[in-house]
Amino acid sequence: MPEGDTVWRTARQLHRALSKAPLVRCDLRVPKLATVDLTGREVLETSARGKHVLTRFEGGLTLHSHLRMEGAWRVYAPGRRWSGGPGHQIRAVLATGAHSAVGYRLPVLELLRTADEDRAVGHLGPDLLGPDWDEAKALSRLLADPARPVAEALLDQRNLAGIGNVYAAELCFLVGVTPWLPVGEVPSPERLTALAKKLLEVNRARTLRVTTGDVRAGRNLWVYGRAGKPCPRCGTTVRTWVPGPSSTRRVAYWCPGCQTGPPPPSA
Repeated sequence: MPEGDTVWRTARQLHRALSKAPLVRCDLRVPKLATVDLTGREVLETSARGKHVLTRFEGGLTLHSHLRMEGAWRVYAPGRRWSGGPGHQIRAVLATGAHSAVGYRLPVLELLRTADEDRAVGHLGPDLLGPDWDEAKALSRLLADPARPVAEALLDQRNLAGIGNVYAAELCFLVGVTPWLPVGEVPSPERLTALAKKLLEVNRARTLRVTTGDVRAGRNLWVYGRAGKPCPRCGTTVRTWVPGPSSTRRVAYWCPGCQTGPPPPSA
């Protein structure tokens, strides 16, 4: 699933391409929206809320989309070939005179009254890249269940919005704990929220996500995606844990040399 910084960039791209212009084409290819036509309405703005994309139109309507694992929005200039996937994967086309925004494989696409956006995003915690960011509130939610494994608590969008599997793994590394340590036992837990905010902010304009400070591909992350490779800090082999098919947990990465705490549940 895309991290919050990826969704933020997507929303910014859509905002720049579509805002302050009327739609000349609207094609929403999901059954419940098949008869909806927003042609002629001005696009007011597109913004991100956690991992949700909200495109607002004049007349008080919002198109809400969520990328989940496979979804993507692509922007094309007139005459440019659409290359985000085969035609049968297209779920939405929003076009102005200057650009076409094409939504591929969108698992969530719904039209809401703008006044009712909380139906889609009201459950989210403070947004790491949003104007509502409240570090004290995020920390309070994160620690509300102190026995919960730290990675699970970070991934719960009701605590703080924007963290995905990459950042959960990297944050656990940076504070020196395994993903399964109870969040209430993390030393100086306020470092988690402060680092999460810092990492998403510095990466929101980058296509290559960097947590190590090294912008070279292959050296940009500490542990995520590095299973079987030496830890960039201590040289210990980075390990991975894959949950069983019925588990709701996600794949985890950690360095046994740099991170202390409980082993994975299956160990």
